[in-house]
Amino acid sequence: MGNCKLLACQISVPVTRTTEDRQKHVATLVEKISERLSEQEADLVVLPELSTIEYSRDSFDQLGSLAETLDGQSVSLMREMAAKYSVAVVFGMPRKIDDYFVISQIALDQDGELLGCYDKLHICQYGASMEKEYFQRGNGLTIFEVAGFRFAPIICYDIRIPELSRTLTIDHDVDCILHCGAYFRDESFASWHAFTTTRALENQLYLLSLNRAGDDYGDSIFCPPWIDENHPATGFASHDEDFHFLTLDHRAINDAREQYTFLKDRLVDY
Repeated sequence: MGNCKLLACQISVPVTRTTEDRQKHVATLVEKISERLSEQEADLVVLPELSTIEYSRDSFDQLGSLAETLDGQSVSLMREMAAKYSVAVVFGMPRKIDDYFVISQIALDQDGELLGCYDKLHICQYGASMEKEYFQRGNGLTIFEVAGFRFAPIICYDIRIPELSRTLTIDHDVDCILHCGAYFRDESFASWHAFTTTRALENQLYLLSLNRAGDDYGDSIFCPPWIDENHPATGFASHDEDFHFLTLDHRAINDAREQYTFLKDRLVDY
């Protein structure tokens, strides 16, 4: 069994109110990631929710120009980077479908071809979030493979709905959930890691919970399939940009499930 190496990017996102703002930001972002890929190889690069734009009402008011389709400029820049470094990429952007918008995580393979597009299923409307005023929810799951591992992206509020992570584990044999968020430091922030570590432990898989950087963001976390004093979760910077190379190993999943038989011991019906 081989390993899979991720480059997880807790990135800053500047004010983006115009397409010029957005494209300048995405171009800079690609440069930062490329610098790291020039020094160390990875199988998969992961970016947070809505990584191409600022998370704010002022930005969402401009979705008519900031949202993109799958053949837009941001996807094009990420395609070029993927092909240049032979690395798969998952990144977030607002996506336009006909006359409405969704919050999407786009997955590209190492040639820059589309692996899948996940549209956020659970739209958040509390604390600093006002998504139901701007976005429609998605209607399906996305699972893809990189380096022999099965991945599924979910987005922010999705982590608080346990049926989603359980379905990905039991019905789709996912090895790693890519939980890409925009976790603002509002009243729900303190409970975020509890949900994340619980989902990793109860499903006995890898879980990357990736936030953006900034004064009001940060503290991303990477959870192995079992967490204790000898197998701790990996924390990111509390506010600053932080780029981590992380390794997945099938043996860790198998060992956790053999020693702690949570999944086997489930009843058929409750």
